[in-house]
Amino acid sequence: MNNGRFAISIHILTLLELSNEELLSSDYIAGSININSVLVRKEITELRKAGLVDSKEGKNGGFFLAKKADDINLGDLFKAVYPESIFAFAKNSPNPNCPIGKDINKHLESLYVEAELSLVQELKRHSLAEFCQKFK
Repeated sequence: MNNGRFAISIHILTLLELSNEELLSSDYIAGSININSVLVRKEITELRKAGLVDSKEGKNGGFFLAKKADDINLGDLFKAVYPESIFAFAKNSPNPNCPIGKDINKHLESLYVEAELSLVQELKRHSLAEFCQKFK
């Protein structure tokens, strides 16, 4: 569940917002996050699909925000990073003859939906611009 993609994505977007409109390379971004630039480019590909990041090709190219930071809320970022539920079921199938096993996944699913909805609603209350204020 916790693979760090949200942290990487918000780091990327924060760098782009605070770059003073300078285009940033994946190498520069990777240096800030302290990860491989291939991982940065992979995450940027997903952020681009979500309409949050764009790029300019060429010698002086690089990445930039595709939207104003005020128009990016962290709930939408979370859903872009995790389009599927962040919660998972056990890899094994519970015993259908057990009074717990036969219904555990059904009850977990409703709990997971409720918990994730609460998380996303809380994140939607915060914009990227608001988050970036912490670094000024």
